[in-house]
Parts: sequence; structure tokens; C-alpha cells
Amino acid sequence: MGIALIWSIIMILVRWFISKRRGAISYDSSDQTALYIRMLAVTNKTIKPSFVFTPGDVRVRSQVGFEPERRGSHPYLGVDFRTLHSRAESAGTIPARRIRRLFSFQRHLLSSRLLRGAPQLNPLHILDEDYCGQAKCMLEKVGSWNFDIFLFDRLTNGNSLVFLTFNLLNQYGLIELFQLDMVKLRRFLVLVQEDYHNQNPYHNAVHAADVTQAMHCYLKEPKLAESLTSFDILLGLLAAATHDLDHPGVNQPFLIKTNHYLAALYRNTSVLENHHWRSAVGLLRETELFSNLPAEDSLSIERQLGSLILATDISRQNEYLSRFRTHLDENDLSLGNASHRHFVLQMALKCADICNPCRPWELSKQWSEKVTEEFFHQGDIEKKHKLEISPLCDSEANTIASVQIGFMTYVVEPLFAEWARFSDTRLSQTMLGHLGLNKASWSAMEPEASGSSEEGESETGRATEEPSSRVLSQGSQES
Repeated sequence: MGIALIWSIIMILVRWFISKRRGAISYDSSDQTALYIRMLAVTNKTIKPSFVFTPGDVRVRSQVGFEPERRGSHPYLGVDFRTLHSRAESAGTIPARRIRRLFSFQRHLLSSRLLRGAPQLNPLHILDEDYCGQAKCMLEKVGSWNFDIFLFDRLTNGNSLVFLTFNLLNQYGLIELFQLDMVKLRRFLVLVQEDYHNQNPYHNAVHAADVTQAMHCYLKEPKLAESLTSFDILLGLLAAATHDLDHPGVNQPFLIKTNHYLAALYRNTSVLENHHWRSAVGLLRETELFSNLPAEDSLSIERQLGSLILATDISRQNEYLSRFRTHLDENDLSLGNASHRHFVLQMALKCADICNPCRPWELSKQWSEKVTEEFFHQGDIEKKHKLEISPLCDSEANTIASVQIGFMTYVVEPLFAEWARFSDTRLSQTMLGHLGLNKASWSAMEPEASGSSEEGESETGRATEEPSSRVLSQGSQES
């Protein structure tokens, strides 16, 4: 028991250190399509990002937090975005939270032993063993499309991203193949999880874990499993785990209208995707996870990681979708070609990022409620500070059902229809089936939806200019 106590103390100190060093600012990137940009009256020039770490995108990690006065931002940004979606907690909840954290440390210790195949030295608490056993059983079915990430997060006490990603890296044999240092890997994953803002209803570590699990499902599809290299799989899993790193729970137009320094730094182009990528690379370098690899290999990983994360920018949805459709029409995708494999990985990540409407209703509904809560909360803040309310963020003009129906119609259905053409498998048909059922369920809650949809289809021009642009707004926040 002495060893377990020592490790628990070490983990407590690690968590304390992490809590002291945190303080980065995060925001969601929603580079809009031309239609959406016109709608918002925001100028957005297309600038091809280069792999250069600019001095402005420094990850601030201190208790000082955000200092708007030296960056000339809107006065509202004096509010700490880390607490944007947080709710006040009573003092009585603190002891319970500390107890849960202690269980978490013990689970980290036990799970790392189990993953290494090491024998259990001393039994931990019965409750802790029971939770670990349930989580381990769930991981045996991690490739199931019905995987309940919410339950898994509860069983791992809020550590779903760490447990899931570590398990997948180990399952694919990547830890041994790339000779990753276990301590560095654990530290990297914990820091990644900590840099997600779990006060956000939607853009948090559970969303990242869900996307990572979906990515795993796609990587196991026959076409990909037969052609992807271990390097491709490593990139795919890391990109999924970090694709929304340090997300603030507000979208890009919000950053632009408040003159945030990140918007200026990236010239209003893929602001948050660039920030997610730079943040991920910052953690890779800070933990020296790939220090054992040649410098050119590490740099290649960083570049390709950026290429994958930047592909989640919803403003480039039509660009990627058109290219994908053209490849499928001409039947010229060769997965023996490295660039073609990378493109397929980009499409897989795009699908994983917005796959919530394709999950079973019990899971899909929870995600829909969470993302809409985040939208509406941003809208309430914009009202409070006399800012223009962003599309889909006005709780008085939108409902969960209307938001979801539009998103499914104009963003999700076109993407997954093409993915099913590429990978015509049982999983693809299952996803499309859930998508249709979920859309019907939301339509039943929105009596006017069917009538509005028919009218929109008859007036093609207006349907293209207004609904799709509003829906892409949601997509950019979900990405």
C-alpha cells in the first residue's frame, strides 16, 4: 500500500504543477465560407498558413491570465475565457471533488500497470477497482460505433481522453514501434487533457475523446486498415486528440468583433485551427515526446499534424468535399500514394469531428443539447455586452431542433454521403441510418421544419445563401 500512496502523492503534485502552469487562452476557429462571411459582413482573405511559430501565439501559462490592455482588445475580453462557461460551486462540493481526484490518481496508477501487463502489487480500494474494471471492459469494445463516451468519462473520473488515447496508441503497437517514453507520453496526454476547457459544454476533453474514438472506427475500416501506415495512424490519433486544443467556447467571429490578438495574428483566417495546431506542437516540444526521432521526422509530424487539424476548418468544407467528390467520380484515389492517404485522413478527421448526428439518438441528442447550450451562452454574452449576436447563438430566434436540422441537411449529409461512396461498409450505412432517424426525431420536435424545408428547396437561391451559411456557422463552432 506504501507504493500506491507514494504514487498517489506524486500524481497530486503533478496535477498541482499543471494547475499552476495553466493559463492559455483558447478560441474556436470558424473561418466562414464566402456566404457566411457576406452574411456577417466580415472580410476574410484566404492565406495559406506556413509552419512558422510567430511570437504572438505564445501560450500564456501563469496565474496572471489574460491581459487585454496590452493587446488593445475589446474591454469584454478582460473576462477570463477559462471561466466563460463555468458555474458557481458551493463550498460543500470541494471535499467530494478532492475524493474523486484521489480515485483518479489511483486509477491512473492501476491502468498504467494493466496496460504494461505488470502484476498488481497491492489491491487498491474496492470502489476504485470496480470502476477500473468497468472502464477496461468498455475499452474492449472501443471500436463499437455505439461506444458511450459519456459513461466512459464518468468511469475514468473525467480522464477519458488520457485513457482512451493511451489505450489506442498501445493497441496499435505505436508506443513500442516509435519507442515512445512512457513518462513523456503520459505527461503529454495529461497536458493535452488539461488544456481543454472542461467548463465548455461542448468543446471540451470529452468531445476530443469522442472524436478520437470515431477516428479509431474509421481507421479500422477495410480500405484504410489495408493501406494506412503506422505513421498515418499515429498522425490520425494525435490530430483527433488535439484538434480543438485550448478551445474557448466562442467562435471566430466573436474574436474578430472583439479585436482579439489571435484574430489579428492569423489575419482572420483559420484562427482557431491555427491556434489548436500551434498549441499541440507546443506540447509536443515541451514534453519532448518525439525527441528520440530524427529532427526531420519530428518536424514532418508537426507539419502533417497541422495539415490535418487545419482541414477541420468548416470554411473550407466545400473545397475538401468537391475534391473528394472529384476523386470518387474519377476513381483515381490511390491509397498507395502518400499524399492520397493523407487526404483520406483529412476527410476521416472531418467526419469524426462532426459525426455526432450520426451516433445513436441517446448519444447524439446529448451532444446536440451541449453544442446548442454553448452557442446560446455566447449569444447571451453578446447581448449583455451590446455586441452583434452571432448566427445560431440567439436563443430567442433558434431552437435546438432548428439548429440541428439545418446542420444535418447542409453540412453532415453531403459529407457522409461521399464518405459512404468511398467506404461502402456496414459502418457507413449505420451512420447514415442514424443520421436519417435523428433528423426525423428533431423534425418531429419542430413542426414548422418540414414546411420551411420544402419552401427552401423550391427557392434554391435563397436556400443556398441563407440556410447553408447559418449552418456553416454551427459547423465552424463544432469543428
